[in-house]
Amino acid sequence: MTSLAPFKSFASDNNAGAHPAVMEALVRANAAHALAYGGDDLTKQATKRIQDHFGDHSRVFFAFNGTGANVIALQAMTRPFHSVICSSSAHINVDECGAPEKFTGCKLIDIPSPDAKLTPDVIAPHLHGFGVEHHSQPKVIALTQSSEYGTVYTPDELRAITALAREYGMYVFMDGARLANAAAALNVPLRAFTSDVGIDAVSFGGTKNGLMLGEAVVFCNPETAEELSSHALFIRKQSMQLCSKMRFIAAQFLGLLEDDLWLENARHANRMAQILAEGIRRFPQVQITQRVEANAVFATLPKEYIAPLQERHYFYVWNESTNEVRLMTAFDTSEDDVAQFLRSVDEVLRS
Repeated sequence: MTSLAPFKSFASDNNAGAHPAVMEALVRANAAHALAYGGDDLTKQATKRIQDHFGDHSRVFFAFNGTGANVIALQAMTRPFHSVICSSSAHINVDECGAPEKFTGCKLIDIPSPDAKLTPDVIAPHLHGFGVEHHSQPKVIALTQSSEYGTVYTPDELRAITALAREYGMYVFMDGARLANAAAALNVPLRAFTSDVGIDAVSFGGTKNGLMLGEAVVFCNPETAEELSSHALFIRKQSMQLCSKMRFIAAQFLGLLEDDLWLENARHANRMAQILAEGIRRFPQVQITQRVEANAVFATLPKEYIAPLQERHYFYVWNESTNEVRLMTAFDTSEDDVAQFLRSVDEVLRS
C-alpha cells in the first residue's frame, strides 16, 4: 500500500486532511452495530449539539457534501417557478455545475458584487414581477458566509437583508461552507448571525474545517423552521444525500463540536490568513484585492511570476484577466508553511 507524498497547499481548505480528533471519533463510532439512516444514538447526540448552537427549535439534516446541503435547503424553500437571488460569484452559481437549478427547477438571478456580498440596495431592483405569470417569482435570497472572497457579513447587515426578504414574503438561505470561519472573525456565537437575525436555513460546513466528509442543513428561523423542514426528510432522500451509515457523519460533528474544536480550527485558519496577508503586503508587486476577514487572501501579481510560484506551491488563479490569485489557509496551515510561501514569493520576484 503506497502513501501519499506530504505537501501543503494554499489552493483550498478542502485539500487539508481530517483533524485527528475527528479521525478518533470515527474510530470510536466503528463499534458493533447501530441503526441505519440516522436512527442511531450518535446522530441524535450530534443533532442536539448542533441545536445547542442554533436553538432548540432548529431542525438538523446531515448530508454528504456542500452542494447536496445547498440543494436540500433550496428545494425546501422553493417551487420550480421561483427564482433565487445570489451574488454572481456565489458557489451555487459558479461551482455547482447547475445542480441548484437542476434539482429546484428555479432560475438563479445573479447580481455582480465586487466583494461577493449582497446588500438590500443591490437586491431591491430585482424584486419585481410578483404575481405575474410570465416571470419567475423571487422567493429566496442566497448568501454565503464567509463569502467566496473571504469577506464576512455582520449581524446588522444580515438583519437588513432578512427584513427586506420579509417585506416580500421571501426566505433567506446561507451557504455556510465556511460558517465557522465567519463566527471566528465576528467573535460571536453561531446563532447571533443565523437564528437571531432571521436566516431561515443554513448549511453548516464541516469538510473545510476538519471533517473527512459531511455537512449539516439547519433550518434555524424560529418562525419558519417547522414549516420548511417538514418535507426535508423526503427531499434529502430524493436528492441522494441520505447516508445509510449516518453515525459516521454524526460522529465527526461530535468530534468537531467537542471543546469548541470547530472554533479553534477556524480561528487558527483565520490567523494564518492574517499572517500571510501581512507578509504579502511587503511586496510592492503584489496587491491584496479584498479585505482579509476569514481564511482567504486574494491578490494580484504580475502574470510572469504566477507559474514559477505555482511550481513551488499549489494555489489557484481566481481571475486570469486580472492575474488575481486565491490563497486559502486551513486548520493545519502552520506559520512555517506561511513563511516558506513568503520566501518563495521573495525569491521568484527577485529572480
